Amino acid sequence: MTKKQKAAALVAALEQEYPEAICSLDYDHPYRLLIAVRLAAQCTDARVNQITPILFDAYPTMESIAQAKVSDVADIVRPCGLGNTKARDIVAMCEMLLAQYSGIVPDTIEELLKLPGVGRKTANLIVGDVYGKPAVVCDTHCIRITNLMGLASSKNPLQVEKQLRAILDPQKSNDFCHRLVLHGRAVCKARNPQCHLCCCNEVCSYGKKTVAALSS
Repeated sequence: MTKKQKAAALVAALEQEYPEAICSLDYDHPYRLLIAVRLAAQCTDARVNQITPILFDAYPTMESIAQAKVSDVADIVRPCGLGNTKARDIVAMCEMLLAQYSGIVPDTIEELLKLPGVGRKTANLIVGDVYGKPAVVCDTHCIRITNLMGLASSKNPLQVEKQLRAILDPQKSNDFCHRLVLHGRAVCKARNPQCHLCCCNEVCSYGKKTVAALSS
């Protein structure tokens, strides 16, 4: 089995296990997804989903955030951790979107990376979820699980992204990454992967070895 064939088999297994591949962050506008992803750094999506409604009630438009005091925004987002840093990036991000992009979130990774606080993970998420373009969101779940599966062989997010782009169906890559998040939370847990329950254990490199060891 080639790596492309292996990737296709794993994509199919996760599609069947998790039919709905959706972003776990709540949002109703592209710029609000950008902000939510920034808040999600070193914070749970569940906590972010509790804080963003408070933030957007206080600052309902991109313009109002751009004009806000960083300290006031920080007071709201502090429960997500790194409050001052995240608030500074959020305000600067909105300022730049208005000044250089007419308030429109860019649709390319190259332009998105110019925004304060935006890295490749965030840029890929926006490109994939908002604009429907092929994307590979290399978060911790993606990196850890694809290494276990035998699809990637690096801990570096950019290297993993390149390795996955080479073998994944571009039209399915973004949803595959969403499903890896769901799978990482439900079954392929960092401290205790439940390989005997895993829908991928007949193809996953780590799963096959683990199940074989349990059976011997």
